[in-house]
Amino acid sequence: MEYRTSVISSLSDVAPAEWDRLAEGNPFLSHAFLHALHESGSAAAETGWQPQFLAVHAGGELVAAMPLYVKSHSYGEYVFDWAWADAYHRNGIEYYPKLLSAIPFTPVTGTRLMARDPQARAALLAFLCEQQLAAAMSSTHILYPPQEEAEQLAAAGFMLRSGVQFHWLNQGYQNFDQFLQTLEHKKRKNIRAERRKVQEAGITMRQLRGSEATEADWRFFHRCYSNTYAEHRSSPYLNLDFWLRLARSMPQHLLLVLAERNGQPVASSLVVYTSDTLYGRYWGAMEHIPCLHFETAYYQPLEFCIANGIGTFEGGAQGEHKMARGFLPQKTWSAHWLAHPAFSDAVERFLEREAGGIDAYLDELNERTPFRS
Repeated sequence: MEYRTSVISSLSDVAPAEWDRLAEGNPFLSHAFLHALHESGSAAAETGWQPQFLAVHAGGELVAAMPLYVKSHSYGEYVFDWAWADAYHRNGIEYYPKLLSAIPFTPVTGTRLMARDPQARAALLAFLCEQQLAAAMSSTHILYPPQEEAEQLAAAGFMLRSGVQFHWLNQGYQNFDQFLQTLEHKKRKNIRAERRKVQEAGITMRQLRGSEATEADWRFFHRCYSNTYAEHRSSPYLNLDFWLRLARSMPQHLLLVLAERNGQPVASSLVVYTSDTLYGRYWGAMEHIPCLHFETAYYQPLEFCIANGIGTFEGGAQGEHKMARGFLPQKTWSAHWLAHPAFSDAVERFLEREAGGIDAYLDELNERTPFRS
């Protein structure tokens, strides 16, 4: 097969249907989601995310592609390499810019070597290896690929790093109470108490699919999202233009949860979903109400999963507290290539030690299952 490779600086140069054929139905890899990030300025060269997507064509058809960015920092990644960057700096070596394949601000597993078939994927991986050498940057980092893809990257010379997320699995529950019955008594009792506190505070909940939410709903959600960052003395990554673009371009994948008191909204969360997976994403509140976070960001989405037969709820990065609400630990992967031989050797030794710690941590977590025997 004759392949033609190229670097794409804007998704405007790619037909959405052509791109989405390779995305395997993952909404975060969709043309709509990525293009909204870029066009809103949330993930753009000005914010340290310069798109340099890789493309492979055969016979005029896009047969493989990879979301790839030139990064000038390590914010918004969720697989932390700050210590590596600091070590480079202390030794007088530049760590930035670097190459990163990831969904900006989104720790969600999914293919990064998007391809029509194994041959096209192999051509894309070879192109990536050529690019990282030609670009003369410090390193390449590929975050949250599936395990099979991580193993392909390891065979190509990348070092693998593991991590932990917490996912809820739907066992065919007919309703929320049936799910609760599978939990240990104390866990079940605590969840009921948390939901009761929210009701006693006079809070009512509304679930709005993307097509039902108004611009006023999205503006309120953005206020909540921004307030979460303000409480941590940080700046939000995503702007209102991004949310409004998503609402127009992919409403079929969005669920907005609104918490209201006396008809006025006080908190909200946004989840992204497909027919088989729901992804917990963003949350915020305009005032503190005990247990409202759990109701808005966990229990309402869980009820949505049960009502719609969605099999998996990915809870996002970190958070052992999710286990008490029925989420179980899952191993995640990232792949790393460093150009500097000495630093590559040092990081490889570090990752070997870290991997042992991650495996021990997973064993410990799995011994603390929240479910009844």
